Amino acid sequence: MDETILIVDDEPRVIQLVQTNLEMEGFRVVNAASGYQALEKVSKDLPDLVVLDIMMPEMDGFETLQRIRQISQVPVIFLSVRGQELDQVKGLDLGADDYVTKPFSIKELVSRMKAVLRRTRAKPSGEGQEVVVDDELRIDFNQRVVVARGQEVRLRPTEYRLLYQLVTNAGRLLTHGTLLSRVWGPEYRDEDQYVRLYINYLRRKIEKDPKNPKYILSERGLGYRFKGFGRRA
Repeated sequence: MDETILIVDDEPRVIQLVQTNLEMEGFRVVNAASGYQALEKVSKDLPDLVVLDIMMPEMDGFETLQRIRQISQVPVIFLSVRGQELDQVKGLDLGADDYVTKPFSIKELVSRMKAVLRRTRAKPSGEGQEVVVDDELRIDFNQRVVVARGQEVRLRPTEYRLLYQLVTNAGRLLTHGTLLSRVWGPEYRDEDQYVRLYINYLRRKIEKDPKNPKYILSERGLGYRFKGFGRRA
């Protein structure tokens, strides 16, 4: 492997534990003890992934991620003692790719890091066609362009992968487990809240009325399906 991982944490013990295990897996590891150091390392070392603590002095992880997103789309995994769902939602809303709670299993963390890197490298094939859902929604999977009601919509990579799975299986029920496996990876089989969150993100961006969606439909307790359509450009 030649991926570079940036570990950001003000606890030397945590940095040493993660760094030792990642180097055994063949990763190149750099570290930072504060948000300000993290910003410098992101610009200088161009890491392939950042593992970011939240509770740090001077600038916490949430603010650090906001500043990282001003200069880079590098995938970020939060690693924090703050395990409440509100904190997880806030982290994902700000653009994190995953959220792991301390105390953590180093094996699970490494597994999820590899899953994030796989998702980052993967580019779903859209058969080079533009899908015309109706007069208000067009999706060009080849160009990775989504146009809703005449306006281009910017999707984050995970949102795009989720939309791809829904649209290319239009009319079919996709369970939470199926979506987790196809979009996030088998490591996420118990993370149903990720599906709910990202469905909400997509609805806000492509639905005229997210609370009464006409494209992404819920099957209560089972999963989701995209409305059926029959036209391609």
